[in-house]
Formats: sequence, C-alpha cells, structure tokens
Amino acid sequence: MEVIRDIAQFPKLSHAVVTSGTFDGVHVGHQKILRRVIERAKQQNGQSVVITFWPHPRLVLFPEDNELKLLSTIEERIEQLSSFGIDYLLIIPFTKEFSRMSSRSFITDILVKAINTKVLVIGYDHRFGKNREGSFEHLKARSQQYGFEVEEIPRQDVDDVGVSSTKIRKALESGDLETATRYLGRNYTLTSVVEEGNKLGRTIGYPTANLKLPESHKLIPAHGVYAVWVKIGSERFVGMMNIGVRPTVDGTKLTLEVHILNFNRDIYGQSITVEFVEQLREEQKFDGLEALKVQLALDKEATERILSER
Repeated sequence: MEVIRDIAQFPKLSHAVVTSGTFDGVHVGHQKILRRVIERAKQQNGQSVVITFWPHPRLVLFPEDNELKLLSTIEERIEQLSSFGIDYLLIIPFTKEFSRMSSRSFITDILVKAINTKVLVIGYDHRFGKNREGSFEHLKARSQQYGFEVEEIPRQDVDDVGVSSTKIRKALESGDLETATRYLGRNYTLTSVVEEGNKLGRTIGYPTANLKLPESHKLIPAHGVYAVWVKIGSERFVGMMNIGVRPTVDGTKLTLEVHILNFNRDIYGQSITVEFVEQLREEQKFDGLEALKVQLALDKEATERILSER
C-alpha cells in the first residue's frame, strides 16, 4: 500500500475506486466497505483508494473534549488498512480550514481533479464537507455531472450487529475483550516504546517491559491483568500484561507492564505491539509481594492455557 500525505503528490490513476472516512479501529463494519472497494477495483482492473483524515476531526473541532478515546493511532490505522490490500491511502491533514471546505469543493478538487475517481463507495450514513452537507442523495443526483459512479453500502450490510466505535470503546473500558474482539474482527492492539521502570518485577521472578504511555487520546483498556500476544519486529511471544497503578506496592501512577514468557532480551527503546486476548482478572491489592508472586504464577498458567488454545 502506498501512503500519501500530500494530495499534490497523488498519482493520476486510470480507474480509482474510492472510499473515505476516519476508519477509527477499522472494525468489521469498515471492513465490509473496504472489501467492496477492493472487489470493485479488481473487477474493473482499477486501483483501490482510501481517503482518511488525521488528526481525528473531533480533536480539531472540539479540542476541549477530553472524553474522546481513539481505537487506533494513525500508525496503527495505516497498518490495519495495509493488511487488507488497499493500493493507495491518502491521509489528509484535518484542520479547521479544511473543515470549512464545501462538499462540492471536496468532490471537484479532491475526488475528481486529484484522484480521478471513477467509483465512490460509501457507508449508509456517510457525509462529508462543511456541516456534513454532502450525502449519498447529493452524489447520486450529480454523479453524471461529476463523472463517477456512486455506490452506497446498505445499513444492513455495514451494521448487522450494531457495530460502532462507541460500542467497542465501552467494551474495552469494561474489560469485555470478547465483545471488542468480535466487533473489531481481530484482537485490540496497543503499540508503544519500552522504557525503564523500577525493575521490581525481576526481584520476584517476573521481569516486565514497561511501556511508555501512548498519546492521550489512545484508548487504554480497563485496569487489570491480561493474556496477550507481544509482537517485537516480525516475532510474536506469549505475554501477560498488567494495566493499573500497582496497589500492592502503594503505586499511584498508571503503568503498562508486560511480562514476556520465556524471554530474556534487552528491548529498551524498542517499539512493541501488544494484542489483547483475554482479561484474566481485575487489578487487586495483595498482602505483600509473596502473595502477589503466588497469584502471578496462577496468571502465568492461565495465560499459557488461553493462548495455546488460540
């Protein structure tokens, strides 16, 4: 997949099949749209194109909104879209100025002139342009004038199980990984850099990789202990992760710690990706490190069993 961040650098395509949206989390509803874009592109020997925006529009239009939690950073979104086999990804910088662009200008300047769109595939409720004035009906009525076909994915196809980023967020915030995984169509992931911690884990036989807290709007699942896959480069390892404040040692700051089983490498400064599979338990306070150590042994056993089954 070719990633383009400057619309002036977008190549002239012969038969662009296009969709656009924020695609936060690239959940199963989004995936139906992506598969249709790829299918149409293959049918007509064309090119599949996704237009997305960064920062997320709400971060620009409502900067005081601290409640917004995103399922994917732009880097994670790029990786998720790439895995589907999209040919081109255009990332448009979302600014207040861009938000004032009319739907007509978006169509003529971006879809027609810059991309040479021949087919536009959109979800049932997708709107674009200033005040979300651009609609399927508007496009359909003027498709001949604009020179491209418009296809809308029906609600029942996109939203069979009520998929929405909001439902996925709520599931993750409550530790309900089963629901989140089902709606995402894959394990939820968090990517961050390993930094130095207080090395307490190694004193009780469970050394951990401490992860730098991600950007403030990236959603962190509920406090607790999780069975996880840990991806380092092209390798994947079994791990168990703790999210919380470490009450057993009177901690107060949020920490993200992952114990990678049967692993002994220096990975300080490296970026790793954690895939959340199942919550083992909520965070709890133990009567000292020995009691914690006993529980960690049980957590390890559960982690190995769960991931061997997956």
